[in-house]
Amino acid sequence: MAQRLTTFSKFLIVALVVGAAFLGITQLQKSGLLNNKTSDNSGNTSLFKDTKSKFKDDEVVKIGVVTWGGYAGGQYFNEGFKANKNSRFTKEYGIPVEFKVLDDFEASRNAFRADEVNLLWTTIDAFPTEVNGLADFDPVIVFQADWSRGGDAIVVRRGITKVADLKGKRIAVAEMTPSHSFLLWLLDAGGISVKDIVIVPQANAIDAAEVFKSQKVDAAVVWSPDDILCTKAVPGSRILESTRSAAYIIADVFMAKRAWAEKNRDKLQKIYEGWMRGAAEINSNPAARRKAAQILAREFTENGTALSDEEAAQMLDNVRLTTHGDNINFFGLNPNYKGITGNVLYSRMADIYASLGYVEGGQAPNWRRIAYPSLVNSVQLNGSEHAAEGQRQFTQVTTEEGKSREAFASKQVSINFRSGEYQLDENAKYIIDKEFVEIAKAFGNARIRIEGNTDDVGSRESNIKLSQQRAQAVANYLIREHGMSPNRFIVVGNGPDKPVAPNTSEAGKAKNRRTDFELVKD
Repeated sequence: MAQRLTTFSKFLIVALVVGAAFLGITQLQKSGLLNNKTSDNSGNTSLFKDTKSKFKDDEVVKIGVVTWGGYAGGQYFNEGFKANKNSRFTKEYGIPVEFKVLDDFEASRNAFRADEVNLLWTTIDAFPTEVNGLADFDPVIVFQADWSRGGDAIVVRRGITKVADLKGKRIAVAEMTPSHSFLLWLLDAGGISVKDIVIVPQANAIDAAEVFKSQKVDAAVVWSPDDILCTKAVPGSRILESTRSAAYIIADVFMAKRAWAEKNRDKLQKIYEGWMRGAAEINSNPAARRKAAQILAREFTENGTALSDEEAAQMLDNVRLTTHGDNINFFGLNPNYKGITGNVLYSRMADIYASLGYVEGGQAPNWRRIAYPSLVNSVQLNGSEHAAEGQRQFTQVTTEEGKSREAFASKQVSINFRSGEYQLDENAKYIIDKEFVEIAKAFGNARIRIEGNTDDVGSRESNIKLSQQRAQAVANYLIREHGMSPNRFIVVGNGPDKPVAPNTSEAGKAKNRRTDFELVKD
């Protein structure tokens, strides 16, 4: 038979339960499991936490980014922008990672100087204009995150249909930015220079778009989706060209202070490996791509830039998330790769920006000084999803069809042949390499029309045949020596039918014996 507890017995039991609960809570608090913040030995608290996991400030690798889709590989692998317990960087590598959105350029660089971020975005084309200003911190490029593939574009008013039409026109552009680099490449491909246009400087690409919409300029270099918005706002305007064709010009990379990179080499290597795994999954798996878009939409909206899932998906469509194989090519670690490398982009733009007076001190350090390829070289990622992007395969078009295709840029190059001959000599090959090969590789998604031209000496029929043979010889050289796709070329022999000068003088005849390289919309 059960006995009823006395009042005093009940009191003792309650006291014991309360005391046990108090001791348990105290121990949990001491272990940090119930705290909303964690404290290190110095008493500092960390902001990098969620409701179930906490990280000390010095444990977190902080990465500075802008509102751009090209960093999705790392952000997807991190399950968002904040350091969190679900991050695969945390679960698989033991490294908490946080992405900080720093759209203001100067604020982002100040954060880098002050160690508020450990890795910071830049583009390799524009890096020569800022590297000397960061010399005290010895910045190095540790990996490439993406290629712009439509994210940068030039919009033009009615009546401008090709690059040559920009001559004498007012163009809004943010100087010393990827927009500026894109414009300089485009002018070169069209056979004109910055001296032939009027630059209207802007603080950023958004301001350039607004100036164009107000119709105060003839053209503007903008970021997506402002290219579409500009064409809607200005009747008759159009997108002249974008990085969909100019596929190997704007390369987003990440820099670190050399001392930090060397001190944290193992940690940095794991971040790179996880990032590349994330990028490979997004590139190869539609479900992963949708998830990445959802992460971008959520996080950018929380950071003040309202973005739908569909708009975030479009951001991803405007970039090529680079893989481990792409990084091997970018850093020149693949001896068989014949495409554009980081060295080519950086060195070319360092020379151009220096000649225009945009490089502090007059000269940027060489590529070997700023590249940090050992990180990429030490990682092993196998499988087709980690392979480098293949060269675009063009479908074959007939000569007649190819003649009618619209060209957006044309560059005249004088290649001297001996009379009646069409074989390329070594000097001719040097001229092609110097004047056109890098342009052809940078605009890797555009077709190339090669037009041979002659003076009027001899019969028209023989000159047309000879000019066709000479143009084909140039195409064959680019195919054989530079690995370009045969179907990419449209070979045309004009003979004497398209003179650029009178054939009444030797000087005029020399000008007419030329080869025109045209980049053609596909």
